[in-house]
Amino acid sequence: MPIVDGGLVYPGNPPIQIAPQQSISKGGSSNVSSLAFGSHTGTHVDAPKHMFDDGMAVDALPLDVLMGPAMLICVDPGLMAVGEEQLRMHELKGHTRILIATRNSQFLRERGFVPDYTYLAPDGAAYLAGLGVKLVGVDYLSIEQFHSGHHQTHRTLLGRGIIIVEGLDLSQPPMGPYELRVLPLRLVGIDGAPARAVLVG
Repeated sequence: MPIVDGGLVYPGNPPIQIAPQQSISKGGSSNVSSLAFGSHTGTHVDAPKHMFDDGMAVDALPLDVLMGPAMLICVDPGLMAVGEEQLRMHELKGHTRILIATRNSQFLRERGFVPDYTYLAPDGAAYLAGLGVKLVGVDYLSIEQFHSGHHQTHRTLLGRGIIIVEGLDLSQPPMGPYELRVLPLRLVGIDGAPARAVLVG
């Protein structure tokens, strides 16, 4: 996702604020911008510290998990919750990184937040954890049902050290195997960070 001034954020998260701090057009020696936004802005990585005070921070996440083979699956656009039943329709055994494309990718271009986005249900998270998956990526600003009240999907994955990538634009690539490269900003001791994510295939 592009990070733009006033861009889309999850409700309650800090707004995105980008403004010139220096500019050549106003007599500055160079162009320098001031940036202010939350750790879970745009395409971003959730580290275990997002849900657990003693969890691993984003700067400590292993690079060999953030980069490598990934399986992209697509689910029915009418689906609101991706659970174990839907995941079992795909051959996921042996895959370390799973990316789930839903109807959400179309919402990433909306200025306003869409609360009824498709989410990964807790039983789906438990199923992926049982397969030994190390990274799960989704195409909206949260993997969890909006206002779930329990954060069980996050806690199931992050509690097992499974990295979550949120805000992926999966509107273009077809379902299948890829090489994933996702590198979050190296923010020391922080719960998450914006990232640049690329699929190669």
